[in-house]
Amino acid sequence: MSKIAVVFPGQGSQYPGMGKELAECFPRADQVYRTADKVLGFSLSTVCFEGPQKELDKTEITQAAVLTTSLAIFTVLKDKGLIPLIAAGLSLGEYSALVACGALRFEDALRLVIKRGQIMQKAVPAGQGMMAAVMGAEAATVEQVCDEASSCGIVEIANYNCPGQVVISGERQGVLIAGELLKSRGARMVPLAVSVPSHSRLMKKAAEIFRKELEKISWSEPDIPVVSNVKAQDIQRSDLPQILVEQLYRTVKWEQTTAFMSERADYFIEVGPGKVLSGLIRKTAKNKVLGSVQDLASLERIFKGIKGGL
Repeated sequence: MSKIAVVFPGQGSQYPGMGKELAECFPRADQVYRTADKVLGFSLSTVCFEGPQKELDKTEITQAAVLTTSLAIFTVLKDKGLIPLIAAGLSLGEYSALVACGALRFEDALRLVIKRGQIMQKAVPAGQGMMAAVMGAEAATVEQVCDEASSCGIVEIANYNCPGQVVISGERQGVLIAGELLKSRGARMVPLAVSVPSHSRLMKKAAEIFRKELEKISWSEPDIPVVSNVKAQDIQRSDLPQILVEQLYRTVKWEQTTAFMSERADYFIEVGPGKVLSGLIRKTAKNKVLGSVQDLASLERIFKGIKGGL
């Protein structure tokens, strides 16, 4: 039987129609959406299934929508007998992983990510923050450029995604200057369609505000190991909620997380909308089998592709 790792996507993977097909075919997946609608007091399921994209892209909606869709899909996989050995999620996806592995109740996670989105949105005035993906440069080069550009505005590495790709985050002017410097050194920068400079020191005050929400939660020891974005190692119950406070303003070590998981798993399955993580993992864990589940066709492919059955 394959040694399976499951990974959960973060904000930016959302699209209208996500999860609809599986919710129509699997009552337990549909129940996850119904629970979200009840907890949140509005029809999140309608936004997920029908859009519009503009509504789905609102930070406080996005986070709950991606979380709910990811966990609805995971419920189907679990009901079919899939038991992962290890799990992780990118940024917001870490909450999906914690729910999937029993450390956090789904209802609590919904309330947390709605609040998280609201606090993040208010942390930096619109137009002042920026994030951008950087391709074609060594991480050390990007770190040096961020230091050089910091005199023009806060800018730092937000994500180590995979070899040759990082994300930078901070004040708009600092990010733009860093982009010009990187371009002169042969790299390419692509601005991300987000207004919140996540995983930068600009989010530190927001993180402390969010701490109060996290401290209200009753955490459990994970049934399955969950790998931290911040530390790239297993999360213990004693790490919570501190690890999620730090996650808002510290660098996401996704490349390092993938490498850590690769020591235990030979099959990575991305659970949730999109295939962003699969592309990143392919560049880090080149000898591993990859798959993703977001609809009926991909669900069928996954179960055909797992050797030894489930």
